[in-house]
Amino acid sequence: MMPRLNWLATHTLPGDVLLQSWLLEHGISYSLTQRYVQSGWLKRLSSGVFFRPGADEDMQPGWKNALLAVQEQQALPVHLAGLSSLAYQGLSHYLQLGHAQIWLGTKGKQALPKWFKNFSGQNWIFCSSSKLELLPEQDLKKIPVEGKELMASTVELAAYEIVDAIGKHISFEHVAELFQGLVGLSPRKVQSLLERSHAVQTNRIFLFLARHHGHQWVNRLDESKIELGRGKRQVVQGGVYDEQYQITVPAILGKADE
Repeated sequence: MMPRLNWLATHTLPGDVLLQSWLLEHGISYSLTQRYVQSGWLKRLSSGVFFRPGADEDMQPGWKNALLAVQEQQALPVHLAGLSSLAYQGLSHYLQLGHAQIWLGTKGKQALPKWFKNFSGQNWIFCSSSKLELLPEQDLKKIPVEGKELMASTVELAAYEIVDAIGKHISFEHVAELFQGLVGLSPRKVQSLLERSHAVQTNRIFLFLARHHGHQWVNRLDESKIELGRGKRQVVQGGVYDEQYQITVPAILGKADE
């Protein structure tokens, strides 16, 4: 028992979420896990899911511990996304101290474990990448989040995710405000994203916002390779019509270009 316990103490930290499948991979059997629980070295969150307690008996693992577990112990393709990714990369003033809402992205229709989806009453906001042909590794990066290294959207993908969430999880006006600060996007990465995107409305809004704010990187994009579709799209009610991208936008954005 002691060699495995010493290993556990060396390779994990208080608050870490630990999955039984991962413990088995490192020589900690079901029966040994139960002994650790009985001895107070581990606490049970749900079936097959545990966490390492700390000196504070009331300490509970946070959302970042849960996300790290599914990313690293289960190797599931889920990442910190959208508004949360921008916030932790310093590109959004939005960051709820209570972490009431955390944006996550998955590849296609990836199923996530029930314990994670219901984790401690956490309000996850899921961004779908179903309209992106591929989600390659270059769309993601590891970023520091409160002492943990989490896989997250690059700034370019996070920008795409918030645009795609307009009307569902975020307002057009809020996204427009965020886009104002996205002056350093990589045109190569944006081009790759938009070429892979079949979300016509998302593509149009993305380009509109980039041109609305006068970002230089948008001038290096080849829009002929981006799927923009045909016909008008009513994005917002009571907005103004943008001729170039054939979308309605909030009146305040339309007036700014006049």
